[in-house]
Amino acid sequence: NELTEQLKLYFGFDTFKGNQEAIIHNVLEEKDTFVLMPTGGGKSLCYQLPSLMMEGTAIVISPLIALMKNQVDAMRNFSEEDGIAHFINSSLSKVAIDNVKSDILSGKTKLLYVAPESLTKEENVEFLRQIKISFYAVDEAHCISEWGHDFRPEYRRIRPIINEIGQKAAVIALTATATPKVQHDIQKSLGMTDATVFKSSFNRANLYYEVRPKNDDIDKEIIKYIKTQEGKSGIIYCLSRKKVEELAETLRVNGINALAYHAGMDSSTRSGNQDSFLMEKVDVIVATIAFGMGIDKPDVRYVIHYDIPKSLEGYYQE
Repeated sequence: NELTEQLKLYFGFDTFKGNQEAIIHNVLEEKDTFVLMPTGGGKSLCYQLPSLMMEGTAIVISPLIALMKNQVDAMRNFSEEDGIAHFINSSLSKVAIDNVKSDILSGKTKLLYVAPESLTKEENVEFLRQIKISFYAVDEAHCISEWGHDFRPEYRRIRPIINEIGQKAAVIALTATATPKVQHDIQKSLGMTDATVFKSSFNRANLYYEVRPKNDDIDKEIIKYIKTQEGKSGIIYCLSRKKVEELAETLRVNGINALAYHAGMDSSTRSGNQDSFLMEKVDVIVATIAFGMGIDKPDVRYVIHYDIPKSLEGYYQE
């Protein structure tokens, strides 16, 4: 099987997971594709592999700068050629952006990650008109929908911009959380109502769930639990930023190596805390739902929901 050979060649895997193979076939046939797949199901591969096999450059629209960097680094690890993957976002200087553009024009680059804000810039639209686009992948596609938990208005502009660039290329939308209403909204907004839809089961056989009554001893209980998980990584989600700060402080006072993460922190502290967690310098991150979107950490051993999330979708996202 040619696809399996390519998978082995580029990524070193012997087999596909779930419906990855069917999805990739659909993308290779240049058909619009909607992918609803749980976190950890292998969504990224669904656009990474076809991008390497197709002519031109795939444009991946993603809302998170940390995630882009993470994925570009991963792609470069798989390939000898550093120019194979790039991102364009607000963190890059003019010189860096020019370097990215020259790699793309020389045909080295198979994957270009862009933030939706960067996609809408006039000079980027002009530039994308000059290159061959293999397809567009819209990651975290639930950000398009006002009914979703993480609406970003600039996501509504993706389709008009694609039309402005004016190349005939398929769109693949990917998300881990979409109710039928959100799914319909995504497809309508991206002009892909005829897309082939792939849904994976959300049952994760390797996870264990437990619900406990919440009483006045909650902090003590959590501290006691964490101490049984010595040296292991965990995440605690709270609804409010204030609670995040308080709980992180309480854990530290009790000898637990914990840091806070929420949207109200300045970005250098926030990304510093995230890196400390990824690099095992801290065991526990106390966070709002802003944390963890698309973060690749294979050894998180527990997730504690300090407050009940606002919806089942929110719970699932956490």
